[in-house]
Amino acid sequence: MFDMSGKRQIDRQALDRMNETQFHRGPVEGGLYTERALGFGHRRLSIIDLASGQQPLFNEDRSVVVVFNGEIYNFQSLMQELISLGHQFATHCDTEVIVHAWEQWGEECVQHFRGMFGFAVWDRNQQTLFMARDRLGIKPFFYTLLPDGMFAFGSELKSLLSLPALSREIEPRAVEDYFAFGYVPEPRTIFKNAYKLAPGHMMTIRVGDTSVKQTKYWDVPFTPHAPASEQSIQEELVERFREAVSSHLIADVPLGGFLSGGVDSSAVVAMMAGLSSTPVNTCSIAFNDPKFDESVFATQVANQYKTNHHTETVDKDDYGLIDTLASLYDEPYADSSAIPTYRVCQLARKRVTVALSGDGGDENFAGYRRHHHALVTDRVRSAIPAALRQPLFGLLGKYYPKADWAPRMFRAKTTFEALANDLAPSYFQGVSIMPDRIRSRLFSDSFRRDLQGYHAVDVMLAHAANAPTDDPLSIVQYLDMKTYLPGDILTKVDRASMAHALEVRVPLLDHQFVEWASGIPSSMKLRGAEGKYIFKKSMQPYLSDDILYRPKMGFSIPLANWLRGPLRQRVRDAVLGPTIASIGIFDMTFLTELVDYHESGRRDNSAPLWSLLMFEAFLRNVLENPHPGVRQAV
Repeated sequence: MFDMSGKRQIDRQALDRMNETQFHRGPVEGGLYTERALGFGHRRLSIIDLASGQQPLFNEDRSVVVVFNGEIYNFQSLMQELISLGHQFATHCDTEVIVHAWEQWGEECVQHFRGMFGFAVWDRNQQTLFMARDRLGIKPFFYTLLPDGMFAFGSELKSLLSLPALSREIEPRAVEDYFAFGYVPEPRTIFKNAYKLAPGHMMTIRVGDTSVKQTKYWDVPFTPHAPASEQSIQEELVERFREAVSSHLIADVPLGGFLSGGVDSSAVVAMMAGLSSTPVNTCSIAFNDPKFDESVFATQVANQYKTNHHTETVDKDDYGLIDTLASLYDEPYADSSAIPTYRVCQLARKRVTVALSGDGGDENFAGYRRHHHALVTDRVRSAIPAALRQPLFGLLGKYYPKADWAPRMFRAKTTFEALANDLAPSYFQGVSIMPDRIRSRLFSDSFRRDLQGYHAVDVMLAHAANAPTDDPLSIVQYLDMKTYLPGDILTKVDRASMAHALEVRVPLLDHQFVEWASGIPSSMKLRGAEGKYIFKKSMQPYLSDDILYRPKMGFSIPLANWLRGPLRQRVRDAVLGPTIASIGIFDMTFLTELVDYHESGRRDNSAPLWSLLMFEAFLRNVLENPHPGVRQAV
């Protein structure tokens, strides 16, 4: 907490409440520090230098203090550099490099850090509070400026919700965003006066200055490499990938890897095994329904690399976590794969404190099926003059029936809509969990007035306008890196892992590796319909074709069947019940139609209904709950 005026004392009890809402993130120990106008709190999950490194942590004369969530992977080399520049260290932990890097380089310190982080530094001599979030948004950072001029921040939204002065008024634009994306994209939260610091951004506040200076310090470059042969790119990719994994293996606690049986996690484990003198700890989740189970492929990789592998079978109908997830995420979050992610983190924590994951491979190397679809659509789009294309395909998209029941070749409505649009709005329609034609009927008349014409596509349009490339595939990769990656994937993993006091590291999102990968020609990322072409070719010496080239499966659950079967009554009670009805956001007649059509099998409305189910769980567990958070790590 920070008083913008620099005059008031911090309420230590309020600071302690904020800190304790995040007990699960650091159950080992906690620390508080207050001085006039400033209060820092921290919960520690000890990873490096277990004996020391408690936070808040100070420099030599205690004029600079830091609270930090994450890991600085290059801290050892930075420590040596800072020592050579005259700085003295009292610990051997990565946290201390932040205070000395701030002393040495000021705001430019972030350019020296390689890692995942959200941190705040207070410099008493300069009367300056400096905050930063890592480049890709691996670690979260929430903040608010309260009406009385008190600035507050934390790693989870629940820390801010513990402050009575924070209004819980819902932000209408965030609701529109949520029902389009399935999450609330940065920098908004679901609440009007609370925000996320965007990835690759930093903030500075100086005492007596009523403004908060916010600056973007990094972006994905997408700068093309000099022409090179496919073979040389493969060799460099393996070398850089191995180095990125190696940098993520520093820990003074048990460490392992997630192993789903997919390309990315298998590749990470392969690199880990090559770098380790002892067997790697791996874990995976199996499902009791073979349609959703990849564990046989995980076991294949585990056997190949002789890992200490652990598998637990969970019931595919594991829907009892709905309220737990609502409490974890603090705002509406509709990715149903949060359920198996929660379970695999729970399994991993039984044996390790740190786990490496394969997240980021699809974003780096164009691995989603939608990337291929976007590129094919763009080629067709670019061959037809806009004056003809937009009215023709716009009309076809409007009147062609939505045929969920028909063979795929006859489900052309979405394709027509995509062809009528330009690249960014077309891609937006492709990733939306609830397309415009449904969302336009979802809201009540009064809520549509509150939106004042706002449309969630504006999120995509803003990012597309800032894209440092004009290559169509690179643009959609960039859009994913700015929206889906931090808003969905990394949010899911952070909350699910930290609920169990497990740290998850993502070497494929090492910023140096991401910068290099962004410059690989698009033709080597997506070759025909084969996504991640160059990555898979590079991994052929390490993984079998069964792992590399089988159809992408994902961490899915049988959502449509749940909502027609065991969750049928719960959906009806939640979506059409008093909690949803009383908030005044929705057209209840249309919600009844969504439920009836899904139950009858005439439409697959599982994505809209799941998003509504999770929204209702948010209303009950967060919005109406005066005491957010839980004391113990789950």
